[in-house]
Amino acid sequence: TTGNKTSAIVFVILGFSHRPDMKVIFFILFLCIYIITVLGNLIILLVINMDPVLHTPMYFFLTNLSFLEICYTSVTLPRVLVSLLSSDTSISFAGCAAQMYFFLFFGATECCLLAAMAYDRYLAICSPLHYMDIMNKKVCMQLAASSWICGNLVALGHTTFIFSLPFCGSNVINHFFCEIQPVLMLVCGDTYWNELQIILAAAFVILMPFLLILVSYSLIISSILKIRSARGRYKAFSTCFSHLTVVTLFYGTAVFIYIRPKSSYSLDVDKVLSLFYSVLTPILNPIIYSLRNREVKGALFKMRRKLFHPSS
Repeated sequence: TTGNKTSAIVFVILGFSHRPDMKVIFFILFLCIYIITVLGNLIILLVINMDPVLHTPMYFFLTNLSFLEICYTSVTLPRVLVSLLSSDTSISFAGCAAQMYFFLFFGATECCLLAAMAYDRYLAICSPLHYMDIMNKKVCMQLAASSWICGNLVALGHTTFIFSLPFCGSNVINHFFCEIQPVLMLVCGDTYWNELQIILAAAFVILMPFLLILVSYSLIISSILKIRSARGRYKAFSTCFSHLTVVTLFYGTAVFIYIRPKSSYSLDVDKVLSLFYSVLTPILNPIIYSLRNREVKGALFKMRRKLFHPSS
């Protein structure tokens, strides 16, 4: 049957094979990025868990984000590293489907989690007197769980839909992982309606949380502008700056990648953009949050002192 033929397909991921002379340099670069990403986000997780001062809703969401970034990077980079060392760059049908599922799962979860973090900042600045009553432990858990459940449903729907389509002809994926558009290019026949469904679904998943973030920040900026002292305005805005930077980096590339027609699709440009949001954004997040956040820097200093000067 067609289904059995399709499931027997073995895909070949081109990755960076067009530059064999750069394999060693790419391997060292990606290995360093992966190690720094995992260590950076693990440090954020440890610092927040070890310091009672940071046991607040904002940092609860940040621990979720840091854990998410470790998972997100681990979906693509380890396999890229293996392919750079080996001449075999093939991946099974099931392996490709699993990689796409987990990549979409963590990506969609991050969209929702960033919206939850924006809502948290909105309450902290616009309703400071009621903040701790509204953002209690139960509500934080519900918002985080909803983000993960939503991410799972989105990934399951997209992956099931794409990998139920018939594949024929070329089995070469011109990318460094099983991304939606390069895989969709291998589907038999006209994929216009498939593309349209995916774009609409991606628009809903990406733009709905983004709209919530925009509304939250419109209200936040409105409240900040009402603060009379310049110092007060700066202090209020500084609590949002890290989150706003992460949102800009993540959504800037995600919107460009997913919400556009196939006619404007460029494999080379998309490889670079995919590298940016799947590899560089996770490495930048802990740096952004630790450099711009006085409380995190203070907790890092305390943890360093405990580890290296336990008697002081």
